[in-house]
Amino acid sequence: MSYSIDVNLLVYASDDSSPHHRKALAFLEGRAADPDILCLAWMTLMSYLRLATHPSVFRLPLPLEDAARNVETLLSLPRTRVISEEDGFWEAYQQVAAGRPVRGNAVPDAHLAAILRQHGVRTLYTADSDFRRFEWLEVVNPLTG
Repeated sequence: MSYSIDVNLLVYASDDSSPHHRKALAFLEGRAADPDILCLAWMTLMSYLRLATHPSVFRLPLPLEDAARNVETLLSLPRTRVISEEDGFWEAYQQVAAGRPVRGNAVPDAHLAAILRQHGVRTLYTADSDFRRFEWLEVVNPLTG
């Protein structure tokens, strides 16, 4: 079984001023013991670097070295795989976006959903309920409950 993580959980775990910080950090720390395969999209990791180091997002943005070290920690987990677009991505994106209003902030959501679909990943941990529009994707918010 495999799953993926959305960028918002990575950002919350790095932002100690976030009300979600403790739960997001605990969730990420639990990935080391998870027997399932963690599939991280390059787009998610690059978005994390962009957001975690941006002064308009973080009151005290992370130095690039610290944010990169966080990425390296995730990549070093024994059951982590990095995924990205494969041949036929445009067709997969069009299928995922079909019949949905995909514009603005929904574009990267559909992009990630298409990558996950191409790799057979059906579970996404995220605090973003917008991913529920992709009915084939099991969306789990680890910050609730």
